Amino acid sequence: MCSNRGMRWTSQNATPPAGSLQIPGLLQTTRTPEFAGVRFHEVLAKSALNKVPTRSAMPFPWTVNPYRGCSHACVYCFARNTHTYLDLDSGQDFDRELVVKVNVAEVLRAETSRRGWRREHVALGTNTDPYQRAEGRYRLMPGVIEALADSGTPLSVLTKGTLLRLDLPLLARAAEDVPVDLAMSIAVYDDQLQASIEPGTPTTAARLATVRAAADLGFRVRVFLMPVLPYLTDSTDQLDEALGRIAGAGAHSVVYGALHLRPGAREWFFTWIARHRPDLRSAYEGMYARSAYAPKAYRRVLSQRITPLIGRWGLAAQHDDDYSSGVTTASGAGAGDSARVTAQAAPAQPALF
Repeated sequence: MCSNRGMRWTSQNATPPAGSLQIPGLLQTTRTPEFAGVRFHEVLAKSALNKVPTRSAMPFPWTVNPYRGCSHACVYCFARNTHTYLDLDSGQDFDRELVVKVNVAEVLRAETSRRGWRREHVALGTNTDPYQRAEGRYRLMPGVIEALADSGTPLSVLTKGTLLRLDLPLLARAAEDVPVDLAMSIAVYDDQLQASIEPGTPTTAARLATVRAAADLGFRVRVFLMPVLPYLTDSTDQLDEALGRIAGAGAHSVVYGALHLRPGAREWFFTWIARHRPDLRSAYEGMYARSAYAPKAYRRVLSQRITPLIGRWGLAAQHDDDYSSGVTTASGAGAGDSARVTAQAAPAQPALF
């Protein structure tokens, strides 16, 4: 793999400008005309690897997040509340005040070079998106991918960002040495609704084209059809259209699940509902009055509705509850399993996120 990249921030002003936020490790706060209304807080991270708590049901032990906050601005994003740890709000600040760990690749390379590193699966995109628009400016992911592959560490990527396409050749080369799993999150297949509820994301068509590009390189791409939004994207016809387009893009499998609304996301989502669909406010308040999760009865109906459609389109599938618990999939592999892929041919077993 490629050698370590230079420390590109060394020529930058290491003194934060007056009035900037007091974020740990802050080098400088910048703006750029291409990102109207967005501020980038460039920081030096002390660590890159995040240990997943042992009590978590996630099927991976480590994560890396090059960014905090996300310009995708999805109103339902579960990660919104993490911004409050920086004394920022979970609404517009999450969308516009972006923390950039400019040295993440170098720190990660040092961490994965240690004698005690066990080369356990590292997941990217579990909190904020590593291929949000800021990646086009900072290009942190190539160094992250190289650091993991060079150390023999399996990796997975979950994204809504079409900037993933820039790194597909690099990921294909990395997959010659380590398991590499790719997943694309595509929840909404109505263009008008997508632009309203995910205003900073690439279009659904562009994301499906990215799935196709990855599949053409031999990756068995998993699409996260979630969150399914009650009364907005959950009809049989809507689900059938979505699955048909996913299958047509060359995806191998689907993870689906109903909307859940954690603190931070809940308030921001209900603000959107009040503005754009006030007719649904009482229905949503009833569904989410006692829990962040949709009622079991609704999730059961959703599963009964979508399962035959998934089979019709020839896709392997998992409910998000089963995915996070590592339950065996219809394809016969566990959610924690991974598969090697090459740029020449499809792998013999599915690559699961």
